[in-house]
Amino acid sequence: MKKVLAVIGLSTLLVACGTSSKTGSNDLATSTAIETALDLTKVVNDKVPVTINPGRFTVETVTYRLPRVVQGTYSVSDFGKYVDDFKAFDYKGNEIATTKLDDNSWTIANATNLDKITYYVNDTFDTESSGGIGGENPFSPAGTNIESTNYVLNLHGFVGYFDSLKNAQYKLDVTAPASFKRSSAIQEVGAETSKDGSVTTTSYFAPRYFDITDNPMFYGNLDVEEFQVGDIKVVLSVYSPNQVHTAASLKETMFKMMQAQKAYLGNVNATPRYDIFLYLSEGKEDSPKGFGALEHHTSTVVVMPESSPAEGLAKSMTDVVAHEFFHIVTPLSVHSDDVHYFDYDQPTFSKHLWMYEGVTEYFAQHFQVYEGLMTEDEFYATMLSKIKTAANMNDTMSFTKMSENVLDEPYAPQYYNVYMKGALIGMCIDILMREESNGNRSMLSLMKELSAKYGKNKPFNDDTIIEEITAMTYPSVGEFLTTHVEGTTPIDYNAFFAKAGLAFEESKVKTNYIQNDGEFIFAPNRETQTIAFSPAVANNSFWNDNGVQAGDIVKSVDGVALTMASAQQIIGGMYAWQPGKEINVVLERDGKEVVINTTLTQSFTTGKKLQPKADATAAQNALRNAWLKG
Repeated sequence: MKKVLAVIGLSTLLVACGTSSKTGSNDLATSTAIETALDLTKVVNDKVPVTINPGRFTVETVTYRLPRVVQGTYSVSDFGKYVDDFKAFDYKGNEIATTKLDDNSWTIANATNLDKITYYVNDTFDTESSGGIGGENPFSPAGTNIESTNYVLNLHGFVGYFDSLKNAQYKLDVTAPASFKRSSAIQEVGAETSKDGSVTTTSYFAPRYFDITDNPMFYGNLDVEEFQVGDIKVVLSVYSPNQVHTAASLKETMFKMMQAQKAYLGNVNATPRYDIFLYLSEGKEDSPKGFGALEHHTSTVVVMPESSPAEGLAKSMTDVVAHEFFHIVTPLSVHSDDVHYFDYDQPTFSKHLWMYEGVTEYFAQHFQVYEGLMTEDEFYATMLSKIKTAANMNDTMSFTKMSENVLDEPYAPQYYNVYMKGALIGMCIDILMREESNGNRSMLSLMKELSAKYGKNKPFNDDTIIEEITAMTYPSVGEFLTTHVEGTTPIDYNAFFAKAGLAFEESKVKTNYIQNDGEFIFAPNRETQTIAFSPAVANNSFWNDNGVQAGDIVKSVDGVALTMASAQQIIGGMYAWQPGKEINVVLERDGKEVVINTTLTQSFTTGKKLQPKADATAAQNALRNAWLKG
């Protein structure tokens, strides 16, 4: 998973994950596939009707659940909260008593007579109070959408499981207007169109419940492009409510990115098809607010602001989709028991988010400099930004302890650090591996070795993997992991950059329109529910040149009111601003209105910049070249 950007201490905006489920017994019901049906032509009050036919049970009481937590989100979603009018029926059509145990679970009595379950599912997008951070609602890319022109079918939001039947096969029928485009990587086994040609029911097959949760779908008025990257067919499906962006406009960016990723990964096992589902949020009250992506084995769901300029959207998609695609390495191929045998109701979490999310995020940045998609200076700036963001979090918290307790306080608020310090952990191990091997081994080669040893069907032992990695690599790697990942000692990044002949110097550096080289320039006031510019704005050249002052309250951005509720979406959109965009920002200063109506120019600030040292040794320069150029 990747949630995009942390803003003004509210939460995170831009960066998702999953793998397989625990072996269960099928002896409580007949072995026929669980027949599931969603009918998009019979939506009532924005709710989709769902029918579940599990086959005949041989026990008197069964429990049906929708996921409390889905893989890769590391937060509670409670998808059962969106279910209404839950009913069970016997073979004569009579209703059977059910008992709701909690938000996500129902027990059904007289299960030997159970024929089917029916219920309605509301979507999550139009009920979001935030982007899904802090448990208010599911993270948007894990959520669902029901509207006349678009359906985001993250199936874990519609289809549940019986405790004893997670390994049962599923047959899924989705009925929709025949005019709708349909996009999913799940196995399609047939389709039937009504006599009048208006409605089509498409049938899909899932070997087990995990495959239901692992295969999202888009239905509706989609813009779809396909292209080939080596032996992978990539399907890009875009829903832009106002046709601001198209799949065609993003196709070349995605092609170049995935082509570079394929070259970077080399012989790592991939998939014959990979789907990218992009939903562009309008920024309205009932629009999704959590920007980022959730990864699956063969696809990713992305939510971004539709207001993003083309260049900004392309950059965001490169960062986010690259992150998700690199999850084919970890945790999809390299993961622990907690991931392999995932419990959707009461999950336990692995200690190794530094690997699943941190190393994945490192690869998503490193491959860009390694394959020539970004300059060395841009890569340095990215890693420095992560250092600065990580410094504002708990730098003495054990990463393994945080990871294992990620749903609980005080660890949950530190989750975002997996994309910051976690990526830096990957960087430091990469440098150590290259130093110890004269450039012949790397973080990527280590993950390939682990993938060959374990793979998607064999989990590692969560408690011993660091010992295994130490034995597979070098004592220095083991010492680093023990001291800085399991332990509480902050990392001295200067020491690692010095190994590669790099040092910091003060310099004029590029920045964006919401930060000064990683430092946010906004100050929210929870008492007045307003957001103003902080004193840091004086060091942001664009705003300073346009006369903005500390204390100026931001009333609206491009005609949309900025409030505490809308801050994540609006400021997230500002993060993607690029020079050349026309903007209109309305401020309040001492009770008077101040309007900034202008064209964006590049903003600069003063900050630290990494530069090769003039006196770097030949060995240091060689290490840097091996690290960044191969």
